[in-house]
Amino acid sequence: MRSTVVKIAAGAGAVVLAAGVGAATYAALDDSPSSGSPVAVAGSPAAATSGGTVSDVYDGANDSVVEITVTLGSSEVPGGPGGSGASQAQGSGFVYDENGHVVTNAHVVDNATSVKVRLANGNTYDATVVGTDPSTDLAVLAVDAPSSELTPLTLADSSALEVGQEVVAIGSPFGLENTVTSGIVSALDRSMQAPNGYTINGAVQTDAAINHGNSGGPLLDMHGRVIGVNSQIESDSGGSDGVGFAVPSNTVKSIVSQLVDGGSVEHAYLGVGLTEPQGGEAGAQVSEVRSGTPAASAGLRSGDRITSVDGDSVASVQQLQSAIDTRKPGDTVKLGYVRDGTSHTVNVTLGTRPS
Repeated sequence: MRSTVVKIAAGAGAVVLAAGVGAATYAALDDSPSSGSPVAVAGSPAAATSGGTVSDVYDGANDSVVEITVTLGSSEVPGGPGGSGASQAQGSGFVYDENGHVVTNAHVVDNATSVKVRLANGNTYDATVVGTDPSTDLAVLAVDAPSSELTPLTLADSSALEVGQEVVAIGSPFGLENTVTSGIVSALDRSMQAPNGYTINGAVQTDAAINHGNSGGPLLDMHGRVIGVNSQIESDSGGSDGVGFAVPSNTVKSIVSQLVDGGSVEHAYLGVGLTEPQGGEAGAQVSEVRSGTPAASAGLRSGDRITSVDGDSVASVQQLQSAIDTRKPGDTVKLGYVRDGTSHTVNVTLGTRPS
């Protein structure tokens, strides 16, 4: 049986992304944030624990985790127009700052006609969508709640994560609000497919139980800091099989700050389809060059094997994608590539990724 990668918003929002994601992806993603010490977002963050128990993490972070309910119009309900009317879907999120910004997944609020946020104290408020970034499956909401009811969480440095360290997830699986599960970091630097088909690099894999409705909720370290936003599961059954994935907190830091500031995010774009080279060769094999893209303008062709970016070696598709991640639209990069056994270099001015 083939496993299925699933978005994990409950109700109408639970949609299969892919059954066995193909190898070809497009090398164009967001700016990767710089590494550093844990980052506290605006406002007074929830007090980080000193590395205690799951109960300690829950007690310190639970008040910052919210349940999100979205209403979808009849045109978004399976069956389309002429259906039984509006439907609801549900996910999770967490307080980002005392100004009322809440972080969740883009797929949780996709096509929403209205959004409500339920705080841990039981109070429910209307929310508006400030901005979404389907390329990283992140969204920011604005909630008109008193600052006294809003306790922001702190973002950790996801580049410092280690496989095997303990983690905690808090959210509303199946609408069961204030649910906590625990596990470990199962793997690092996984790739997920974003809702718009691009690739989210650097994902955190965990065996903490994650189910429909956990989408958008925080994955926390044992100090109560956010290390990722729970986004997908891989499962034969559609339920939790202990293989969950979270958007890493360093990506959250970069994207959410841009959404809060301007409501939109621009990603650098090369415009090639990529596969891993055959025969154990290092690099990223170009399987397609899209017409009118920076790659096409630079003369790249299908079959070229990209081996470096600005002199830094590229050993795989993910490394090339990660290298593009660190650039902005308008940046010029020098690509090294091999064509018909001969090495070449070319300067490419990166574009802005289409939606």
